[in-house]
Amino acid sequence: MVSSFWQKGREARGLRGAIFLLALVFAGPGAGHAEALWPDTALNRWQATALLQTLNGEILASPSATASLEKWCAAHHLAAEARLVAEPVPGAAAKPLSPAQRARLDVGPDEPVKYRHVRLRCGEHVLSEADNWYVPSRLKSEMNRALEASDAPFGRVVKPLQPYRRTFEARMLWAPLDAPKESAALAPPQALFEHRAVL
Repeated sequence: MVSSFWQKGREARGLRGAIFLLALVFAGPGAGHAEALWPDTALNRWQATALLQTLNGEILASPSATASLEKWCAAHHLAAEARLVAEPVPGAAAKPLSPAQRARLDVGPDEPVKYRHVRLRCGEHVLSEADNWYVPSRLKSEMNRALEASDAPFGRVVKPLQPYRRTFEARMLWAPLDAPKESAALAPPQALFEHRAVL
């Protein structure tokens, strides 16, 4: 499933700290099992719609996408330990912030902003890809070190700051009930929905 979002980090003085683009990726069965587990039936289309809307709603309603995805991982038994790991995407080039993004972060054109592109994995399942932009001067030094050198998701690293997420755009990218029938099995795209938010 796919979801993208920007998040805005808040610290004690109330300044914005980070923007994220998170993409949830479909964590379905392997190609050899897709037809057996997801045959293209009306019932499965309704069930896929319900699952998609449930996860979308849980992320929208939660202050932490990391916590929502770990809860989803646990509820659907995707791993022995429902704990997300952030893996850097190999060869990912830094993406500069646009003027509009800098305005959302309330930073000037010369304020340093860091970029992090990761896949969020729970066990063997990659649940999302995230583009993260954050203002290092607004985070504690140990948080900056963790973001540079550890596999911890941003939401877990900044949790002591008690951040909240304000979503300003949410788009569904797949509608199972409306999708054309292309094979005997449901064939969801990699990207299922997208959120843009500020943490």
